[in-house]
Amino acid sequence: MRKEARSPMSKQTTLGESQITQSPNDDVVVELVEPDDLPPMVKITWPEQPSIVEPQRFGDTAAALVKLFSAAHVELARFRARRHLS
Repeated sequence: MRKEARSPMSKQTTLGESQITQSPNDDVVVELVEPDDLPPMVKITWPEQPSIVEPQRFGDTAAALVKLFSAAHVELARFRARRHLS
């Protein structure tokens, strides 16, 4: 699941990403960003537009977000264990 990219100023590692509704524009991405001159940080990218969900589908949407953040948390813990990231 983890993708790594390096820009001239930082390294970015995708910890998780998910489409939270049935709309193709409702992607949430969680990344570890390691700038060369700052401490590491977690970047969460939300959809640009509000997500619209029918009330009966709200539980599924909430569960998708919880699953995404849980998976990203586990991936970050693995990454920290391997790299001794503080």
